[in-house]
Amino acid sequence: MNVTFTDEELAFRDEARTFFREEMPEGIADKQRLGVPLDRQDFVNFQKALYRKGWAGYNWPVEYGGTGWSTVQRYIFGAEMAKANAPGIITFGLGMVGPIIYTFGTDEQKQRFLPDILESNVWWCQGYSEPGSGSDLASLKTRAELAGDHYVVNGTKTWTTLAQWADWIFCLVRTSTDVARRQEGISFLLIDMKTPGVTVTPIITIEGNHEVNEVHFENVKVPVENLVGEEGKGWTYGKVLLQHERTGTARVAATNYRLNKLRRQAAQPVRGAEPLLHDRSFMRKLAAVEVELKALEFTELRTLAAVASGKAPGPESSILKLKGTELQQAVDELFLEAAGYYALPYVPAQYTLDFPLEDRVGENNETLSSLTYFNFRKASIYGGSNEIQKNIIAKHVLGL
Repeated sequence: MNVTFTDEELAFRDEARTFFREEMPEGIADKQRLGVPLDRQDFVNFQKALYRKGWAGYNWPVEYGGTGWSTVQRYIFGAEMAKANAPGIITFGLGMVGPIIYTFGTDEQKQRFLPDILESNVWWCQGYSEPGSGSDLASLKTRAELAGDHYVVNGTKTWTTLAQWADWIFCLVRTSTDVARRQEGISFLLIDMKTPGVTVTPIITIEGNHEVNEVHFENVKVPVENLVGEEGKGWTYGKVLLQHERTGTARVAATNYRLNKLRRQAAQPVRGAEPLLHDRSFMRKLAAVEVELKALEFTELRTLAAVASGKAPGPESSILKLKGTELQQAVDELFLEAAGYYALPYVPAQYTLDFPLEDRVGENNETLSSLTYFNFRKASIYGGSNEIQKNIIAKHVLGL
């Protein structure tokens, strides 16, 4: 595959590089470098900077305020964002529900929701998984019963990422049980998180972070105009959204950045010992991941080409999700190995902006290695477990 850039594309690359170097909102670059956790406002400020540049709708059509970028421009943008160690884009609004609304929503919904999504005025979260309904999403039980001009929603969504920060949630809900197939009775609803009856319960993950939640709905009234598309067609819309999610989940550019960082780290003497670069076993594993990541990069380019031609990501996005998350976890394991015994302690005080660098435990951010490793064991589960992706690839890609 030819990935040689034209003069115009090289100019765009330089523009993107300059933007990330000079226009990153204050404090974010330092936090990223030192491993300091970002808060809600950091992500919003970053996305608003992209909006002011005209780049927030990186994957949106021009008619809805998007960039209309070519496949190569999107590839360059993602690569430069990763190289700059930028925070990344919170995808629930811009990458997930936004495309569903401009593809399947009414004109009124487009006018009401898209401008705020594009400008990051509203934070969205995703209500798909339920207790007992994760990979088998069609078994979901959250009900939405029509009562005049509104639906009454009851049920629970779980593993809802950053719901504690969200203003709105997009949900798959069951509007009918009198159907031949379970998928036919599911609808796609937009719900204001401030509606009476919505409760968010934190789930603290193994590394101690509050990232995911349970969201409970008790007699929550949702106006019928918040139904996207047709009642009972939510499964179709949800599959399209999941294909967008799986494409983004691959995180090829971010993994490439981390791998390059690890290679640089491996070239440095550590605590008086020889550099890991001299450890043939370690370098063999690193090289194997590099080879697989390059192959995945070309697969991502082919998928982006399909999206740029106006198509939704196809079932091939499952390949990206499957291999992308496996490679993320492989890099996590290599960082853990490189950290050695510094992966054992976690010193939260040192991950603040005012902590003296000379007092840090470890030479980089090694005490985060085990936390990152444990957190991203989930990567092969969310967005549809990797076992499910293998079934999709076998059936819809290989035709088995």
